[in-house]
Amino acid sequence: MPADELRSLYQEIILEHNKNPRNFRVMADADVTLEGYNPLCGDHYTVYLKIEGEVVKDVSFKGSGCAISKASASVMSTMVKGKTRQEAERLFDRFHALVTGKPDQSVNLDEIGSMAAFAGVSEFPARVKCASLAWHTLHAALENKQEAITTE
Repeated sequence: MPADELRSLYQEIILEHNKNPRNFRVMADADVTLEGYNPLCGDHYTVYLKIEGEVVKDVSFKGSGCAISKASASVMSTMVKGKTRQEAERLFDRFHALVTGKPDQSVNLDEIGSMAAFAGVSEFPARVKCASLAWHTLHAALENKQEAITTE
């Protein structure tokens, strides 16, 4: 697929997830709830996890932020649901490498699904924190951190 078509497809994925975010809800029976905040732009989300054993059975988020942060949280929630903690951490590592411009060369973009839509974020350093806020909050929640997460 030519680069322009790929870029257009990725923009559509981000716009779709922003307009119709998946798992955008408060989870009343969450096992883990953690807030994430980006003081630079005001993005603020709470991530909710339902964990059984080592498996993330359910994940949701609520809050507000820019299109990139909301779309990223939506993609994160769909990709992590049903994964083990270890698999979720591996997805976090891949996403972080992708948006910071250090992707694992062995990763096929088809393997990371909608996450690939955020590959271009690395070209805009100020947006990296927007894209990674929900992922960092997830990462901290999986480590059972209790304090709110900030991108600063």
